[in-house]
Amino acid sequence: MAVKTLEDLFIHELSDIHSAERQITKALPRLIRASSNPELAAAFEAHLEETAGQIERLDQVVELLGIRLKRIKCAAMEGLVEESKEVIDEIEKGPLRDAALIGGAQKVEHYEIASYGTICALAKQLGYNDAIKLLQATLEEEKATDAKLTLLAESGGNQDAADAG
Repeated sequence: MAVKTLEDLFIHELSDIHSAERQITKALPRLIRASSNPELAAAFEAHLEETAGQIERLDQVVELLGIRLKRIKCAAMEGLVEESKEVIDEIEKGPLRDAALIGGAQKVEHYEIASYGTICALAKQLGYNDAIKLLQATLEEEKATDAKLTLLAESGGNQDAADAG
């Protein structure tokens, strides 16, 4: 689909983040198993549940606006998921891997924050006020998850990795 209008761009970006969220849903169980820190595994489990709700919200936006998503694969998320696989394959299970998984998860969150921020701005410009509320709720969840990951890293995760090495 050629992107020729602001609405086309909105639909493209919405389709892209929908793909990204689906990819995250598939990747999170692997991250849960790869974590040695129970708090990190619990954070990944909570994010898996949260992501299901975020996909549901995206579906609500689609229904609310009467649009159809495009069948695309988010290449950025595909790359981030691939990086997490490399971390799991290359770093022995333990505090160092956990530190790397936290960093990778924060890359994902930052991508999502940027994506939802963009989509919210496009929705505002297009006058999709009801959709903005749903999208903004997800944006706030992504910011909160990023903050939780930072706290995990700063409250011992990175120190544990330093002590182990």
